[in-house]
Amino acid sequence: MKKITLLLSLLITSIGFSQTELLTNGDFSNGDTNWALTGGSVVNGEAAFSSTASGGNAWDNQLVQGSLTFTNAQQYTISFDARADVARNITLAIQNVGAWDDQFRQDFSLTTTMTTYTATFSAASSNGNVQIGFLMAGFGVTHGVYYDNVSLNTSAAPSCSDGIQNQDETGIDCGGSVCPAFPTPPSVAAPTPPARTAGDVVSIYSDAYSSNITYDNFDAGWCGSTAATEVMIASNNTLKKNAGIACHGIDFKSDRQDLSSFTHVHFDFYTNDTDLTGDVFNFKLVDFAGGSGEVSALEVNINGSTTPQLVANQWVSVDVDITSLGGVVANNLTRSDVAQIGITTTNLTNVWYDNIYLWKAPTAGLDDNAQTFVNMHPNPANGIVKFSTTSSELLSVSVYDLLGKQVIPAQTVKSELNISSLYPGVYFVKMDQGLNSITKKLLVN
Repeated sequence: MKKITLLLSLLITSIGFSQTELLTNGDFSNGDTNWALTGGSVVNGEAAFSSTASGGNAWDNQLVQGSLTFTNAQQYTISFDARADVARNITLAIQNVGAWDDQFRQDFSLTTTMTTYTATFSAASSNGNVQIGFLMAGFGVTHGVYYDNVSLNTSAAPSCSDGIQNQDETGIDCGGSVCPAFPTPPSVAAPTPPARTAGDVVSIYSDAYSSNITYDNFDAGWCGSTAATEVMIASNNTLKKNAGIACHGIDFKSDRQDLSSFTHVHFDFYTNDTDLTGDVFNFKLVDFAGGSGEVSALEVNINGSTTPQLVANQWVSVDVDITSLGGVVANNLTRSDVAQIGITTTNLTNVWYDNIYLWKAPTAGLDDNAQTFVNMHPNPANGIVKFSTTSSELLSVSVYDLLGKQVIPAQTVKSELNISSLYPGVYFVKMDQGLNSITKKLLVN
């Protein structure tokens, strides 16, 4: 593997990239020379951590190399091979020593297969004492992690032919040369979310709902610079990942959200990348537990083998239950003091995303037994459900399934509603009359 890696590096250099490798002994052929391993050692040419601390500080188990020099706004590429005994996450943090502010930080989702991970970023500042650290503790797991072929380099833009195009997708002048191809955006907007009562949805980013949360910083710069640009796709506001950036931080510490009662998280994304090997779209709810920083996080990880699956050239709608761990849901379910949202796009070059929100089934005014302004009968019902009320005001009725999807749109009824289109099961019937509103369960048999 190490000879192949060296050959590939030489080939890349020969076709127009000027690269400078910053790390020494990245393949561990000289043991742990130039590396500091906390809780690990070099075994058979790999940096091996046979187990990690489930709690404590992230740096209680780490692989570090320091004394690196960074130049502000310079583009850097980090690449490494890694695997784990069981699928789990690790954090890569490239930081200014002493100040401990980030030049670059990103979580990576490892599998049991040795996989190459790559990310490109721009330096946040100039500094002559920077260290790269792979952090493994505090993830709630103890499974071992193994590294090889770690590379960090600066790379200039590839040489171009003359005379066709003088700006790339970000508007950077290429001096009359041919620039990299524009990423082709989706031609249709993300799917339109269902209508929901305001109390049943917390919207982070979506045109579908009237009020998003209040942001302290919509783009926290966790990965070095502006992460996403708002673009218009088929008359719908959509976020597009910026070139060379791998994560997007949304900070709302002054408008923290108790999301304990919200049962599902939703987001839509689109990529036109054709090689999806090792690619991951990660969504993260950051819980502060009443403090001033991250205490735990709930994560949703989508890759090429999950359900739903990462696929190219179509919108992927992720709508998952977050009331238990398993499947694509990982780490910690606590969400009573959520102050940040993180989106990480590991190895994905072009990504567009939209409709980021949490939701729960309709509950406002739920009353199964009490006498109210309107009665619904029979219950259970089949084909027709009837309503009786003493008020002369119009009665509006809509029906939702257990996942909160509206299956019968709101309509004005006089005394009955046709429910023959519904499959047998439990539904929620929302009834509005003047200022009164109530939701009742309905069993369809």
